[in-house]
Amino acid sequence: MTSLSAFPSPGKLLRHAVRSIPAVAGIATFVHLARGGFRGLQTLGWTEAALVLCLLVGIAVAAWRRAMRGSVGAVIDLRDDLELGGGLVAAGFIVVAIGGGELFPIVYLLMAFLVAFLPRNAGLTLLGVALVFDALVTLGGPVPNAASFATHSAFLILFACLYHLVLASRIAVARRAENDAVQKRIREVEERARTFRLVSSGTHDSFSGMSSDEKWLVASVKEIEGAVHAALEIAETGLRTHTCAAFLLASDDRSLKLYDCRSGSERVNRDRFGAGEGIIGGVLKRRAPVRMNSAQGLKGVTYYEGGGPTVQALLAVPIIEGSGLVRGVLVADRLGNEPFSDQDEKLLTTIAGEVLRSIEVERVMTYIRKTRDEKDRFFRAIEELNRAGSPEQVFAAVLESTRQLAGLDFCAVTLVSEVDGKRMHRVARMTGVTAQGKALEGRSFQDNNGLVSNVVRYGAPLPGRDLKAMNQQIIFDDETQIRGLGALKIFPLVAGDRILGTLVAGSRKKANFEQDVLRMIEVIAIQAAQAVLRAQLYEQMERMATTDGLTGLFNHRTFQTKADEILAQARRYQRKCSVVLTDVDHFKSVNDTYGHPTGDQVLKGVARIIKSMARDTDVVARYGGEEFVIIMPETDAKGAYTISERIREAVKAEVFQTEMGPLKITMSLGIATFPDNGMEKQQLIDLADQCLYHSKRNGRNQSVTVAIMQGGRKLQAVEA
Repeated sequence: MTSLSAFPSPGKLLRHAVRSIPAVAGIATFVHLARGGFRGLQTLGWTEAALVLCLLVGIAVAAWRRAMRGSVGAVIDLRDDLELGGGLVAAGFIVVAIGGGELFPIVYLLMAFLVAFLPRNAGLTLLGVALVFDALVTLGGPVPNAASFATHSAFLILFACLYHLVLASRIAVARRAENDAVQKRIREVEERARTFRLVSSGTHDSFSGMSSDEKWLVASVKEIEGAVHAALEIAETGLRTHTCAAFLLASDDRSLKLYDCRSGSERVNRDRFGAGEGIIGGVLKRRAPVRMNSAQGLKGVTYYEGGGPTVQALLAVPIIEGSGLVRGVLVADRLGNEPFSDQDEKLLTTIAGEVLRSIEVERVMTYIRKTRDEKDRFFRAIEELNRAGSPEQVFAAVLESTRQLAGLDFCAVTLVSEVDGKRMHRVARMTGVTAQGKALEGRSFQDNNGLVSNVVRYGAPLPGRDLKAMNQQIIFDDETQIRGLGALKIFPLVAGDRILGTLVAGSRKKANFEQDVLRMIEVIAIQAAQAVLRAQLYEQMERMATTDGLTGLFNHRTFQTKADEILAQARRYQRKCSVVLTDVDHFKSVNDTYGHPTGDQVLKGVARIIKSMARDTDVVARYGGEEFVIIMPETDAKGAYTISERIREAVKAEVFQTEMGPLKITMSLGIATFPDNGMEKQQLIDLADQCLYHSKRNGRNQSVTVAIMQGGRKLQAVEA
């Protein structure tokens, strides 16, 4: 028995029916047009009227659905776009069919609109629908008209492309204009910040790349501008002025610029003018308030443009910092012959102090924020250094943290070591854009009179003062020149009583490093030295745990681990893999005759030969005593035999110089291959060991594969 819940509810059936109206109406309209319907007014009947009504309802349903989905933030999918666009295209073709081919440009414009304002995939799909339908109508009728179809197709594509390109170009222009406006506002804010001394007056740093700094800077400037505006309103009301304006010294300290004013005149000069001109220039020089009045009009009023009002009374008060530096002038004037009083001067002086106080507060807040950010970066740098586990991680952490902390353009870490009793320096890591940057990393150079060598030699930061001819200074060696630096500081990496290397910090700007920043970098250099020392000790311990102390090859335990990894990959990717076991022939007699030191010398020489003859992908280890083992990934028996023979010949040709004269040795080798000879690691090692002893029992000084041991034909070595 069928459950009633298996059938859709009436409400859901109604929604599906309404949802399908746009698609059904569009398809029915296209079918009727293709069959010759809507051919003039005289052909219209009830069928055409019903189709037009359904089409209009379908367009309305599609538009209503798009509006509802857009109002709730839902994604408008391709189906919504095609239902609305398809209905409009069908309506356009109905108009053309009724009115004649002269109205086909309506379809061009409609298609241009759809391609321009709908998503690209929907627009292109509708363009394809229009082309297909036009082909059915013009080519599938009683009299095919290929020329008409070609013309329609060309203009449809042309209009669609042109409108799409025009819209895209207008959007691009609008975005560019918006970006230009934003950058212009940022530059204005930066200039005002330098005027208010929120940043150093001599710097031209750009905040465009740091959104947090931009927000802080804009907020600071707005606070100061709000305080100045409020102060001027108070002065205007209290002093009954015609003009009350604040002129602040620009960042060059040689010109004045209007930052805000309350005036009844439109002739107040808004451009920069010389700080030493007229009455205001006298106020700046005297650093004291000035009151003047004249019934005939004052001369030397330079803050009005030509044709400005006649000022009969003027009061100007300097804005002076506690250090004595003048930052600007507050000016108040009157057009009538009403002189300013002592009380007026006191009021304007108090207002000037409030303006200065608001600037100082924001400057202090900016300094506090800057200091906080620097300390945050400093602490993060220390944390990164403490987390670093390898020298490379230490180098990356110290370079990135130092570069961000001081805004450096060039930064490098060098390490110092002793090679044959001589001090050698190596550029371990660097960052920054320089002419020789890529060639510099990894470069080694001998001790010299350059700055890096002297920092290591004396254990103190250099240079002690600014360098005049920076491009002529030897930083690393004579062959390495770093161009374009305006400031440089090199710190030693000191760990206890050891100097491990240097930290080189350079900037393109010709300015001294701030002392606080230099101190932070110096502490980072000390922490970096400790981190490098820890990483080096860790690597040394790891090397001691994984390598053989005599030969420098992997030890037996490490070989077992790496062999498991290589065999696992061979099984997974169905590749071959070979194991080669070697043994020095008559090694016991070498120890008995020449002594164990000579035996150790022989083992070192054999290890060096095997390591040099093996490939980079091969794993070479000391298996025990005078035995060595090689595991060769992706190598069959023939390839392993070829490499084994090269090793054997190289060992045979080697001459070891001893106190008892020259010594020559030979070695035997056994080879087993996965999966031909075995599937498990121990099985392959046992077979290689059997091949090795087969070589020793049959004359020694030869390479033996499993096939040879089992009586097969001897493999021929292949020259690689």
